[in-house]
Amino acid sequence: MQINSVDLKSIAVRTSQYPEDELPEFLLVGRSNVGKSSFINCLIERKNYAHTSSKPGKTTTLNFYLVNNKFYIVDVPGYGYALGGKEKQRKFGMMIEEYLKTRKSMKKVFLLIDYRHKPTEDDCLMYNFLKYYNIDVEVVATKYDKVNKSGRIKQDKIINETLHLTEDRPFIPFSTVTKKGKEDVYAIIEKFL
Repeated sequence: MQINSVDLKSIAVRTSQYPEDELPEFLLVGRSNVGKSSFINCLIERKNYAHTSSKPGKTTTLNFYLVNNKFYIVDVPGYGYALGGKEKQRKFGMMIEEYLKTRKSMKKVFLLIDYRHKPTEDDCLMYNFLKYYNIDVEVVATKYDKVNKSGRIKQDKIINETLHLTEDRPFIPFSTVTKKGKEDVYAIIEKFL
């Protein structure tokens, strides 16, 4: 896939602010500091288009990135941490749940987890929530390059067992450094275009 154009089309906190053109949408979910902004920048081939931060919980809206005027990458607030405490987290949760249950143009959810660690309880809850509602989900394990080759067999096993992934539905190892997994994500998106 060649990236010709990217535009932050909409910053939304409610459904009335979502784009109305019905182009395919690909939602990114994951806990704060899993590397969603870096993942987006890698996919859209821009250095700092989606803002990365050393402080987790910076995204507080649904951000719709229009790519090549053909599809959207939708970034949502990370779970597990939110600036403003429990009440703000609850509002974020409702906003994401509403999107997931009502958005007809959403084609796939990419659940980002940190390859270096066992999936968290929040990761498992999100994965099970998506499966329960029959929402098409692809698990992407970011920061793959941070684990040396000898540690990867163990890490693969931990992730597969924790999320109950099967050989026919494995996760995508992803690295913004080596670009590993980028073409796999493109291939999934292109199926819907």
